[in-house]
Amino acid sequence: MNKKVVIISVIIILAIISIPTAYKVVTNHQKNLYKVVNNKIIESAKRCYYDEVCQDEKITLEFLYQNNYLEEKVNDPVSKEYYNELSYVIRNDDNYEFVVVS
Repeated sequence: MNKKVVIISVIIILAIISIPTAYKVVTNHQKNLYKVVNNKIIESAKRCYYDEVCQDEKITLEFLYQNNYLEEKVNDPVSKEYYNELSYVIRNDDNYEFVVVS
């Protein structure tokens, strides 16, 4: 009886430690994937502004594709679905933000 209680206690302790840790690792990994994709899109938009091809405050992915600032379609790193071409990068002074349109 005592042996069973010890084994069950060890299993519960391991579960209490490992489940939240695994969740945090997966969540951080997904955040980093989104960060990489967003930076790729924003860097393309910045290049477009620096080349003076883009004049508007809002640049769509479609425009970036058409003008070869993004060579291939960009997809959501978690769901693997391609972003809508109407998704855009908005520029406010030197702040850039990628906005996903569903």
